[in-house]
Amino acid sequence: MTIERKKRVLPAITALAWLVVGSFLAGSLLVGCSAATEEERSLTIYSGRSEVFIAPFLEKFTAQSGIKLNVRYGDSAELAAQILEEGKNSPADLFLSQDAGSLGAASEAGLLSTLPAEITSRVGNKFLAANKTWVGITGRARVFAYAPDRVREPPLSIDDLSGNQWKNRLAIAPTNSSFQAFITAMINSRGEAATESWLKAIKNNGVKLYEKNSLIVSAIDSGEVDLGLVNHYYTWEVSKSLGREINVKNGFFAPGDVGNLINASGAGVLATSKNVESAESLINFLLSDEVQRGFVSDTHEYSLVLPELSPEGLPALNKIASPAVDLAALRALARTQELLIKVGLI
Repeated sequence: MTIERKKRVLPAITALAWLVVGSFLAGSLLVGCSAATEEERSLTIYSGRSEVFIAPFLEKFTAQSGIKLNVRYGDSAELAAQILEEGKNSPADLFLSQDAGSLGAASEAGLLSTLPAEITSRVGNKFLAANKTWVGITGRARVFAYAPDRVREPPLSIDDLSGNQWKNRLAIAPTNSSFQAFITAMINSRGEAATESWLKAIKNNGVKLYEKNSLIVSAIDSGEVDLGLVNHYYTWEVSKSLGREINVKNGFFAPGDVGNLINASGAGVLATSKNVESAESLINFLLSDEVQRGFVSDTHEYSLVLPELSPEGLPALNKIASPAVDLAALRALARTQELLIKVGLI
């Protein structure tokens, strides 16, 4: 090849090389942008809300927003412990809890981000973290479920449950986070020593232990036990699952009794989330009027946004004579669990 020929070919090769390199870089940038977009359009959720309750609402959110949800279901207290263990390395973007105590534990550890006023203004201060790191989604009242044909004189206080008339007739779910929140409220109001005495008293009175609230309601219906401490919506849930009316009713203790605790399911965004905007959009969705009505009609929980609504057959939320409890103070789950272990209930 002549020198002149080389001069003509080299620039052409150089131009072609730059064209290839440029195409490669452009393709890489597009792939990078696509990957980033895909990551931003998905959320990892730790959900203490059971799949049967929350999944239909999450599916509707994905259908409307296009945001993919990767959901890990579990007990709220266990998921809170997992978040605390993972710390700043947690892969979760959002924590959905069935009780405020589990959210409070994550908040106290500095693992939740501050929510905007657009979200926090939807719910009253009673169901909102003081530092605005979590917000209530639905209300859930503690009740005693009972068989009306076998319980002629319902208890007026949780203290009645250690009496002889309830020997071998009471059921609890001590590993359940809602029960643990109730015990935490008792510790905060009565002190640990008095709470320990009560737990020992019902244990010595033959209390029956179940893993879930729904199992307690089923046991009342079948005649295994006569009364159990549960959340209000489990009688409806069991009746629906069985496809028939069950022999179980909800009852409330005397006004102000700690057994009438009103807790809240809620949500918080992890401080380490890279998808804060998407996570907050999901919380906004769950607090929308339409979805709040859906919670009341479809899961029989209380709306925290529309207080005039109440599940069928139950009083309005503000008509329940509940004790004065700071829900944020229910975060001391470890102390409660240690006490339950100490007295031999878990």
